[in-house]
Amino acid sequence: MDFTSEQRLDDGVLQREFTLGGIPGTLWTPESAAPAPLILMAHNNGLPKSDPRLIARGRKTATYGYAVATIDAPGCGDRPRSAAAEQARADLRRAMRAGEPVDEIFESLVGPLVENAVPEWLATLDALLALPGIGGPVGYSGWTALGIRLAVTEPRIAAVGFFAGGYVPRAQREEAKRVTVPLLFLLQWDDEGNPRQRALDLFDAFGTEEKTLHANLGGHTGTPSFELEDGGRFLDRHLK
Repeated sequence: MDFTSEQRLDDGVLQREFTLGGIPGTLWTPESAAPAPLILMAHNNGLPKSDPRLIARGRKTATYGYAVATIDAPGCGDRPRSAAAEQARADLRRAMRAGEPVDEIFESLVGPLVENAVPEWLATLDALLALPGIGGPVGYSGWTALGIRLAVTEPRIAAVGFFAGGYVPRAQREEAKRVTVPLLFLLQWDDEGNPRQRALDLFDAFGTEEKTLHANLGGHTGTPSFELEDGGRFLDRHLK
């Protein structure tokens, strides 16, 4: 892991940009000298790690005493995009505008994204835990489809927080039954891109005995700011 820049922010958080085998990422760490639990903060497919909402979540979570890392997944940010994925995204947008079925288009887009992203996140996790000042346990926050796969394959992840989740590939819907770690699931009741009933069905499917659903009125980007504070309390219960 090579750090390419660092900046001490006005809230005391240290923000560092890094690359790992060509994967660009950002790491936020708190002022505390004690080893900090680690949060992997993955964004939805296509969203760059430089998105202001993601940066705000990363910085705020670091102020709670966590090391927080995000990376640009394949095809995100400045990373090369595949022609097949771009065509699938265009087809998905067209079908949603027309009110046509989108399941098979979604499978062709998101299924490969998950498969390609998992090895990179695991390599990032290994490199981060080797750094001074970062320890376990490990939490995950963000993109539901990827988080499900990581939660059932990576034993170091001790708690997860998922956003939206109406559209999740069939493979991850089946894997949801094997998620056993504590889980916080955020649902926007009027999310135009994630059907409500699908999200509720997915919540039912999670196998963990400790799962919490927070539902708020509003569209996809309307998650209330207080949910970040509630998310911090959830992490504290299970990672500290």
